Amino acid sequence: MRANPSDVARIFDAELGEVEAETLYELGPRYNVAPTQPIPVVVEREGGRAVELHRWGLVPSWAKSAAAGARMINARAETIATSPAFRASFQRRRCVIPADGFYEWRREGTRKQPFLIHAPDDSLLAFAGVWAPWRDPGTGEWLLSAAVVTTAANATVGQLHNRMPVILSPDEWRLWADPDQRDTGLLEHLMRPADDDLLELRAVSTLVNNANNEGAALLVADGEVASSPTALTLFD
Repeated sequence: MRANPSDVARIFDAELGEVEAETLYELGPRYNVAPTQPIPVVVEREGGRAVELHRWGLVPSWAKSAAAGARMINARAETIATSPAFRASFQRRRCVIPADGFYEWRREGTRKQPFLIHAPDDSLLAFAGVWAPWRDPGTGEWLLSAAVVTTAANATVGQLHNRMPVILSPDEWRLWADPDQRDTGLLEHLMRPADDDLLELRAVSTLVNNANNEGAALLVADGEVASSPTALTLFD
């Protein structure tokens, strides 16, 4: 995420703790966030709303190791209420995951062309998420982790893949993050594809294909884009 941490706290009317602020400023703008890395998450608790750092990839309380989270970066809207890994978090631990955008790919022969999917004005997006606390049985230390909720793609994202993150409006993310909100029908209604005109596609550098690459250069396209996509995906 490239947004300033203070701006994230302001947009989501949330507190930004000293430790979280120090870590986020230390990390700096991020252009290529990968699963199992720390991400900012907006969580609402009894004391109010706060920006926290969670590991991307939800680790259920019953998992034997944190490695389980690498397989749980996404929670599918269609099964989140019944999935053993996500149902408890869906009921009691929903969160908002701020993002400038997300990547999807299409294949051009042997080449994978990445696209940044973002708001036309580059405004911050609010992904629906779920989170969980996990205690390491070996060390007793606690780990906070989160997953992005995904749904069927809208027409824009559908040019590349058939899934996308659930993106919430300001009114919607407040409802989603409220831990006292238990209206299953309302929550299910929120987990729908975003309007087609909310997002646009932009071809970016193939440097994105390596999670070790970082920096603004990743957002500069480096080749022609084929017209018939074969999709690869991060959000399924």
